Amino acid sequence: MRRRGVTVLLGALLTALLSVGVLSVPLPYVVLGPGPTVNTLGREDGKEVIQVTGRATSTSAGQLRLTTVGVQPTVRLRSALAGWFSSDEAVVPRELVYPPGESQEEVEKRNAEDFQNSQTSAETAALRQLGYPVKVLVKAVTAGGPSVGVLRPDDVLTSVDGVQVTSAAKLTELIRSKPAGTALKIGYSRGDTPGTATVTSREQDGRPRIGVEIDQQQPHPFNLKIDLGDIGGPSAGLMFSLGIIDKLEPADLTGGKIIAGTGTIDDEGRVGPIGGIAQKLVGAKDAGAKVFLVPADNCAEAVRNPQPGLPLLKVATLDEALRALDALRSGGQPTRC
Repeated sequence: MRRRGVTVLLGALLTALLSVGVLSVPLPYVVLGPGPTVNTLGREDGKEVIQVTGRATSTSAGQLRLTTVGVQPTVRLRSALAGWFSSDEAVVPRELVYPPGESQEEVEKRNAEDFQNSQTSAETAALRQLGYPVKVLVKAVTAGGPSVGVLRPDDVLTSVDGVQVTSAAKLTELIRSKPAGTALKIGYSRGDTPGTATVTSREQDGRPRIGVEIDQQQPHPFNLKIDLGDIGGPSAGLMFSLGIIDKLEPADLTGGKIIAGTGTIDDEGRVGPIGGIAQKLVGAKDAGAKVFLVPADNCAEAVRNPQPGLPLLKVATLDEALRALDALRSGGQPTRC
């Protein structure tokens, strides 16, 4: 009996030691959870998130909160089990967040660049909405290219085959919409004189091009800056655009409510899908949000992960988001997911 008792004791001890070892081994997963939310109309670290100089700004009674996802990069069995059984967290394969061949530092650097680009596009889309159009200028004409002798540096490109050029991205989209070798009618302005030129596109790097380097400008009589660190990725674009418009327009977009949301935005004001919608909804609810703006392509997932008392409004463009907020203020019925 004594020998048997020692065996049982040693077995239990070995099991415990193995359990400790298993629990301490990093797993190839990350845990996603609700991240911080930020009021784009407010202040962070003592500074206004959206800073405007050279023009009066308005004050809102409510909030426009961007939402984020927190990432736990090193996961052991204990936290993985907790995440699997949590309704607020998700355990996903590590390669979905940190692709093979990229270090955590490289991913974070890319996310920071995406965040900066999202701010630029948010400013462009908001200013277009406020009546400050984008100008797409010829920066240089490529030697030997199809635009030589036709277009000149500083020409403002205004249309392609009669379709208005509203941004540099739109110009590229219009040129690439037709195969290389297509004769395109390019509308332009040279000084104060409008003109039209025919340029036949050529294939370069597998894509149709017209042989010009371009520059995008958007003149406006004030300075605008977004100042927010420690957040990465492109998903704050929509909420930044709304924040800019709210500060520069007399109307209070929020109607005194806490409005949360997410979504990428491009220069044309199109709202794109994001990741981690379930965790962002939790973060918004915890922040006291009364409404959540959801990119149209994320609606199905958002509906599968509802937060009680948090209506989901479907938006595909900046203009749709503004109409949804206007409907909320006026007692109308905005489109829901």
